[in-house]
Amino acid sequence: MSVARNPTAWAARAEEDYRLAQSALRRKRPLLYGACFHAQQCAEKYLKALLVFRGQDFPKTHDLVALSTLCEQAGIIVPIHPDDLDQLSAYAVGIRYPGEEPALEEARIAVRIAGKIRRFARRLLGLR
Repeated sequence: MSVARNPTAWAARAEEDYRLAQSALRRKRPLLYGACFHAQQCAEKYLKALLVFRGQDFPKTHDLVALSTLCEQAGIIVPIHPDDLDQLSAYAVGIRYPGEEPALEEARIAVRIAGKIRRFARRLLGLR
C-alpha cells in the first residue's frame, strides 16, 4: 500500500502538525500564525485520512468544508460546524504571508477545533 493510500500515514503527519500547533502556543511568546497554520494542516490531513480509510479519492485542496462534504458523501458525518471548518481553512495559505496577524484567542480556537477533528478521526480510525 502506498503511503498516500494509508490512513495511518496521513494520521501520523496530522499528529505532527497538531503537536507543532500546540507547541507554538506554549511558547513564552506564542507563534500565532504557526499555530493557526499547523492547526489547519492537522485538520486537513485527518479529514484526508478518513477519506483514504473509506477508499475515497479527493482533490488537492485545503478547503475543509469541501473535505467534510466528501466525508459526508462517504458516510462519515464530521461533527464540526461548517463555520469552524471555514475559519480553519482560511489559515491554509493566507496566514503564511505578512498581513493581518491572528490574535492569541484566534490561535487557541484554531487549535481547539483541530483537536476536535483529531479526536473524532482517531476514534474512527481506531487509533489511541
